[in-house]
Amino acid sequence: MKKDVFNEHYLTHPEMLYKEIIEYSVETIVIHADYEILYINEAGTKIMRGTKEEIIGSCLLDRYRKESKPLIKERIQKSMVENVPGELMEEKMYTLDGTLMDIELYCLPVQYGNKRALQTTIRDISTRKEIERHHKREINKVSAPIVPVYDGISVLPLVGSIDSGRAKQLLETIPKEMQKQNVHWLIIDFSGIYNFDKFVTAYLLKIKSVLELLGVRTIITGIKPEFAQLAVHLGINISSIHSMANVKQALQSLGIGKVE
Repeated sequence: MKKDVFNEHYLTHPEMLYKEIIEYSVETIVIHADYEILYINEAGTKIMRGTKEEIIGSCLLDRYRKESKPLIKERIQKSMVENVPGELMEEKMYTLDGTLMDIELYCLPVQYGNKRALQTTIRDISTRKEIERHHKREINKVSAPIVPVYDGISVLPLVGSIDSGRAKQLLETIPKEMQKQNVHWLIIDFSGIYNFDKFVTAYLLKIKSVLELLGVRTIITGIKPEFAQLAVHLGINISSIHSMANVKQALQSLGIGKVE
């Protein structure tokens, strides 16, 4: 009898069953309309590091970075207008205490009371992203080794693709390595690089400038014609760059006739 009463209760009040299911879900679930948070489940309060009273009624957009808000608005509007689920996407979100976390989110149009709203499922992927970043840093270290070839002279052979993230990391790590190894001349070889864009070009030229401030002279080798053309297009004066065709020529110019 009790079972029948239980089933009858939820058959006549399906919204109650729906609410209990999402309330006890291990995933963070937020329901919002017109950017106002109407509901957040218990898992959501933990991940957002706040109470329901603090979160419900607040603006959803306040949880995102300024540069992300236009895209979030666009995704929300598209889902609401077309009445279709949004694509799974990765973003960054602020908790109530200001911590920035990596998240994965998915939106689904729902009817919440008398309002059309979006149900957004949020998953904290900060740990996964940090592991990925760590692995990428380790890979980049291996793929850009600084090779000592003579007293005070080293070669940095760049290989593969350089995106803005890798270029930024090179800018951060190379000067430190130069100081550790007491390098006076660094030959940066670009012959193994197959992509350039304006951000990468700017970072690589910054590396040269920073090294010069540290007393490290640079010779750039293996510059492809497209790199030179891009630098000119960006208004960068490459005439000041000490460049040669290959590493062998660079070593010979420093008085090293043959490298074993």
